[in-house]
Amino acid sequence: MHVPDGFINAPVSVAAGVVAAGAVAVSLRGARRELDERIAPLAGLVAAFIFAVQMLNFPVAAGTSGHLLGGALAAILVGPYTGVLCVSVVLLMQGILFADGGLTALGVNITVMAVVTTVVAYATFRGLVKVLPRKRRSVTVSAFVAAALSVPAAALAFTLVYAVGGTTDVPIGRVLTAMVGVHVLIGLGEAAITAFTVGAVIAVRPDLVYGARGLTQKLKLRVNGELVNAAPEPQSASPALVPSHRTRNVWLTGLAASLVLAGVVSFYASASPDGLEKVAADKGIDAKVEDHAAADSPLADYSVEGITDGRLSGGLAGVIGVGATIVAGTGVFWAVRRRRTDEDTPAASSVTPRASA
Repeated sequence: MHVPDGFINAPVSVAAGVVAAGAVAVSLRGARRELDERIAPLAGLVAAFIFAVQMLNFPVAAGTSGHLLGGALAAILVGPYTGVLCVSVVLLMQGILFADGGLTALGVNITVMAVVTTVVAYATFRGLVKVLPRKRRSVTVSAFVAAALSVPAAALAFTLVYAVGGTTDVPIGRVLTAMVGVHVLIGLGEAAITAFTVGAVIAVRPDLVYGARGLTQKLKLRVNGELVNAAPEPQSASPALVPSHRTRNVWLTGLAASLVLAGVVSFYASASPDGLEKVAADKGIDAKVEDHAAADSPLADYSVEGITDGRLSGGLAGVIGVGATIVAGTGVFWAVRRRRTDEDTPAASSVTPRASA
């Protein structure tokens, strides 16, 4: 659903940029509360993983493919504010390095793919986990439903933006029906990927899943005929007691998976146009599409300039993208985390001793 340059007119693109900038600013503040000692080291990895999985287009209908958007996955794993930042970092890397998603449309893409998907997914997720049994399986089920709904919500958001600022005269009803219809199918793929990933992390380190915190039922003991809460397990009470090598193993496993997906598996991704590209071609909303400002990038179209072997070129581009995303994301989240640490540290008060007469 990467909107290219030329789909949306300049005034609406600027307005969307303002909305996106405001959402990122709010998310930077909100992420300070989310980026604790458990989340901070993994947020950059989540961004890199989303970048890698977005390279894996899967077929959803005749001549149409889809790929992960990632808002639901990021929000559930590292929190909604941090999730917006994760997807925004991915979109920025894709636009600048790979000419994927227009630079003038960056505000539209962040609003639609980062903000809308994250907000809708996390609101749905929190609502479901409150009514379902307090079990790990409920987290996975809630993640599936939240992710499935977030994709057509993003398609609806794009359609609304296009209704206001589209550069071609196409009946909006046709665009709405086509966009939502195909993205309902893509949402099922998004849901499967999200549920599988969240379930895999919960199975190994449930304390690392932001959305699963506080869902474990408290153990109660009968003391003198009354039920009282048992003391929490040390590992749950203090994340610092979790062996550091376990967190490191999760990080290394996630990094290895990202590199394999982007560097190897992406070669077998569907070559069919994604949902937005297909709808744009069928309905004619791409009539005024513009060349990407970074079309001459050595990594444009997820290939390395000068390498003729398609598998090697695409795989190397994917590995470079994972590396660039994890560096950029880690830098952003480290800075936010450091800001939180600075704010939490009380300022040292200086007392000037009075001279004695």
